[in-house]
Amino acid sequence: MDETGAGTESAIDRLKRLEELTGHRFSRPEVLLRAVTHRSWTNEQEDERLGHNESLEFLGDAVLGFLVASIIYRRFPDLTEGELSKIKSYLVSATNLLHLAERMGLGDFLRLSRGEEKTGGRRKKAILADAFEAVIGALYLDGGPEVAGRYVESQLAAFVDSLDVRQLTYGDFKSTLQETLHNLGLPEPEYRVAGEIGPDHRKVFVIQVWIGERQLAEGTGKTKKEAQQEAAKIALESLDSGAAGDGAQS
Repeated sequence: MDETGAGTESAIDRLKRLEELTGHRFSRPEVLLRAVTHRSWTNEQEDERLGHNESLEFLGDAVLGFLVASIIYRRFPDLTEGELSKIKSYLVSATNLLHLAERMGLGDFLRLSRGEEKTGGRRKKAILADAFEAVIGALYLDGGPEVAGRYVESQLAAFVDSLDVRQLTYGDFKSTLQETLHNLGLPEPEYRVAGEIGPDHRKVFVIQVWIGERQLAEGTGKTKKEAQQEAAKIALESLDSGAAGDGAQS
């Protein structure tokens, strides 16, 4: 077996170390080895029969999406479909997958061409994120959905626990409102502080959103940003119901 990464550690020892990181004893170690094999490496190995990790990455992407959807559905059963979709998109984003790959040191296990090695392939965002998904695919193939599910949940537990759900789900209401108003030919929204409620350590901000000379909505939040997002959300609901109408331009 050829080397799976840089350094003096043998390929077999390196593969066993990666296996330990996944928490699963592979009945077919060659599946895990394929998960860390980049296409560039196989291009330099004319007799290589193992193949590269792109098909495993495809499988892992689908498996990861299903498992993350299951995790957040169970964790946040009262959220809407749209809110759950935003959380899922965040958790399976390339940025998060890169963080997970770096946390487990996945770059050390990659099999890369000499060219990729020289250009820093072990640190490239796309290569690492794809390899992480390929490892998920390998776990699914060798151990089934239960094994893959346990691993994904163990890796994402800290992410899910630290989620600012309100920020994730409300995070684009302001930009959505601005785009919606632009499409309707209406003025840009203006956010005004209408008041502050409570003591300093438990202050609640009241924000109004205005369109032209019309107050369209009012929102509250522990921060001005949160209150603005709440006001934008309510304004969008008002627009959807037709409440803004011609009056928004008066």
